[in-house]
Order: sequence, then structure tokens, then C-alpha cells
Amino acid sequence: MKINKLVLFFIFTIMFSFGQRNPDSLIEHRVKKKETLFSISKKYKVSIEDIELYNPIISKIGLKKKMLIKIPVFVQIEDVDENIIIGSLIDYKIPPKDTKWRIAYKYGITIDSLESLNPEIKIGLKSGQIIKVPNVDAEIKNIQIEYSYYKVKPKEDFYGIEKKTGVSENELIKLNPDLATNGLKAAMILKIAPLNFKKLKLDGNLLIERISLKDSINENLKIKLGVMLPFKVNELELDSLLKTKDILTKRNLHTISLGFYSGVIMAAKKATNYNLTIYLEFIDTQNDIKQIDKVLFQKKLSKVDALLGPLISSNFDHIIQSDYLKNIPMVAPLSSNPVKKAPNVYQSVSSQRFLRDKMMMYLERKIDTTNNVIIIADSINRSIEQELKCKFPYAHIVRPEKGGYMSTELVDSLLIDSLPNKIIFESQNLSLISNITSLLNSQVSSQRNIQLFTTYRSNYYENNNISRKHLGNIKFSYTSGYIAREDEDVNLFENEFLKEFSNLPSKESKRAYDLTLDVILRLAYAGRLEDSLIGETEYLENRFDYVSDPEGGYKNQGYYLLEHDGYSIKEINKQ
Repeated sequence: MKINKLVLFFIFTIMFSFGQRNPDSLIEHRVKKKETLFSISKKYKVSIEDIELYNPIISKIGLKKKMLIKIPVFVQIEDVDENIIIGSLIDYKIPPKDTKWRIAYKYGITIDSLESLNPEIKIGLKSGQIIKVPNVDAEIKNIQIEYSYYKVKPKEDFYGIEKKTGVSENELIKLNPDLATNGLKAAMILKIAPLNFKKLKLDGNLLIERISLKDSINENLKIKLGVMLPFKVNELELDSLLKTKDILTKRNLHTISLGFYSGVIMAAKKATNYNLTIYLEFIDTQNDIKQIDKVLFQKKLSKVDALLGPLISSNFDHIIQSDYLKNIPMVAPLSSNPVKKAPNVYQSVSSQRFLRDKMMMYLERKIDTTNNVIIIADSINRSIEQELKCKFPYAHIVRPEKGGYMSTELVDSLLIDSLPNKIIFESQNLSLISNITSLLNSQVSSQRNIQLFTTYRSNYYENNNISRKHLGNIKFSYTSGYIAREDEDVNLFENEFLKEFSNLPSKESKRAYDLTLDVILRLAYAGRLEDSLIGETEYLENRFDYVSDPEGGYKNQGYYLLEHDGYSIKEINKQ
């Protein structure tokens, strides 16, 4: 029996309409690099078949990067919290810079519930947008900037949260009383004490997972690194053990190079745990241009995947002029002094100017006319003094005496008991730093609140003449490219280093370990360093967040905003 094609089409349409639920809305999604139909379906909680149905072009040409596709959105009533009565909702107008987690926390629901009530916000919030929120009788919970907040992961328990944040179940319940009756739910927002989180980072006040390259690398790769260091072995008199030992116990290019070398070795060893094979080519530059030219002439480094060094900025600037190295990523490893720009250059130390600018931004948020503001700058920081004066025109400008000290009577006369005293101090002079920190510490009392800031913290603050206790009492705050930690990961590294080298690691050793491991994992993840600009990574004590430099190459914009607290140093919210 023949069936009319029109009738067949009609029957198929009826069957389809009964079997297919219409979406509540359609949203647009721009396909990103390495995204798949599976990952997109997981992100939006829809089936692959639903995505293909509303994007028939996928079945013809496949999923392509930058393709704009439609995502059907279905309201999942079962995802909404049980205590929300559908219909007992009110309108909420989204103010500028509001976020989903803030709204969810205010109204005591999970982010998933908020998205289920408002499917259109899955792709993001818009200022002025009207959405639905519960009509709650209880007092709305406000975001407190002195706390951090954490979004609970699916199937996460109290123990898992404690491992990440260091906050116990009892502490969590004290801060979030609803937990005692309702328990943990996926996507709920918890208030967390402001502790020093290493495995999480702050986005606003929300704690989010930090990028971990080791979870996404291509295994069984062979990576070759070149490392140029000024060992200056030619200066060591190996037949004179006493003289050699004396040289190697003092801080100089020999010891800095050996410390860096040992950190590189430890990173390469660590990389073998990720099924990577690492080849290292060490070159002694002897801190001599002629020796460097000899190495360049021999073309020993032509087959490396990346080159670390030389350590000295002038030597680094010299080798980037070599034509045969122009296609090899070259990483400036240790100095904050700027190096010459080139398309293949990576400045791995955050610049002084960058750190100053970030601190200036923080000070503008932290200080206002309700504070008593004092700016102290020495003669070589007059331009910074002027910048600060423009930002804080109501501040008192105080200049040190010619002998490099401040008058106790003058400082005492400028401090006010009834107001928070905020002192911005700019100097790289050890004597003056010691004088100012000691003087301000002596002025702290229960009636007198004093906090010290600087836009650039030099290494002099680590000198033994600068009291750690004094810095804690005056809550010394600054930006930095690294943080000195005392945690489980650092302790483990130090123990392994001690077994390997019979000595504790130097600051340069930890820096070399972090930098080398980051370069290795970026190469294993993306194949090329220039394709590994994925955001901020962190290891023992250093962060790396490479961005394109408009003047050429790449620069690291990873940093810490730190505050002394007692004898410890804690990270504070950058927002």
C-alpha cells in the first residue's frame, strides 16, 4: 500500500512533537578551542542529541572552533531547592558587577537553583536584567568583604572542603548555621574564614579552583631544555679545597648558579612523575660575552624546546640577537630588571612597575578621606611621591632627614588616635627602612591604629635588621612576585631537596624549581609556550600568568597581595 509523502510527513511531525519537549529558551554559545560536543553538553546540562537537533550544520561539517551554536535550555524544576515554592518569587534587578554566587548567597539558594529559575543567565548576567529570586522572609545575607566564599562541588563532603581550605566542619557550621539543619548541597555558597589558600584563588571574594597543568598534559613526551648559568667554574681552584669552600659558602654568582641548577634538577625529576622524559643541557656562560659567543657559534642549543637564562640581564639581551635562536622560546629567569623585547622572549619575573601599579590600585580602594594618610619617600622616590600625592591629595608629605632617618617627634605629631593611620613608605635604603618600621611599631597602641604600605618592597625587608615582629604589628602590606610559604608542599620539597643535595634549598632553588616545572608542563600541555597562555599557575612560592607584551614577547603578570600578620605573612583579597 502506498502512503502519500505529505501524510507521512504529517505523521512524523505529530510523533516528533509528542516525543520532543520544546525548550524554554535558546541561548548562543561560541565554540572554544578544544571544546567537544560532550564538554558543551556537560556544561549546559543538555544532551548531545539536543544540541545537534538545533544545530543541523554540526552533522554536516562537524563542530568547529569559533562556531556560534544554539543551546536549548530546559528548566529543571527538580533542581530547584525544596524550600523554594515556585510562584513565591519576586523580581530582582541585577546591579552592575553583581555575580551569580553573590545573588545565590544573598537569597540562601544554590547557583544551580538560581539558574534553574532563570535559564537565561546560564550564559552570564547583564546589568539591569530582571530575574526571579525567592521571596524570603528571613534577613537577606550580605557579602562581607573580610571573608572569602566557596562554592560546594558535587558530592563534596566536609572533609574534602577542609583539605582544600583548612576550615573544619565545626568552623564551617559556625559561619554557616544553615548547614546544621540542611547539610551540604552541591553549588551552595559557604562563607569561609579569610585564610591563606594555596590550591584555590580569589575571584572577587569567591574561591575558585586554580589551574593545574599536570591534569591536562600529553604524557610520554620528550622535552629538552637549555639552561645558561654563570657557574664560573674557571674561577674555582679545585685543587684548593679550602678556598673553593670559602667561595661556595658566600652569596655570589657561583652559589646563585648552583642553587638555581639544583632547583632545575628537582623540577626535571618531578616531571618524570607525569610520564615525561626531560633532557637538560647546562651551559656555563662564565658571565662572559666571549664565552657566550663561543656557545652561540657552536650552536649547542639549536634543538632545545626552550631556553632558561642567562641569569644576568645584559647577557640575556646579548643572546636574543642571535638569529639561530629566534624561533626558540627564551625565558628570563631571575632578574626583575627589564630585558630587551622580542617575539620569543618571556619575562618570567613580574616587573617593578607592574607591581607598583597593582599596589596603587589596591591603595585607592583601601584609603579614603576618613583615614589619616602620611606619605614618606626618600630622594630617589620623588616621582612615586608625586604619583601618590595626585591620588591622595589630602595626604601629609613627610621627607626623611639627610642622615636617612625620621624624627620621632615629627611622626608622633602627625599620627592621630581617633583615625586609622595609613602610612605609605617608599625607600630602598636599609637604614631608613629599619628606622621607619621600628619607629612606627613603637607608636602602635590600643588607641592608635597604624598600618604601613609600600608600592615596591625591595629585598632589604628580608634583612635580619628588619624585625618580623615589627612588620606584623604595623600590618605591613605590599605586592610581590613570590611568597615565602611554610606549608606541607614546601616542607615536602625541602625534605626531598635535603636528601638530594645534603642542604636546604635557597630562594633561587625554589624559584628555579617553580619556573622550570611551569615551563615543562606548559610545553607538555600545549606543545609550544606561545600556545600555553591559559591563565595563572602556581607552584611552591611563585605564580605565572603570561600575557602578550604589546612591545614584543610575553610578560608575567602573576603576583601576590600580602600583609604581615604577627610573625606570618598572609595573602589578602586583591579586589
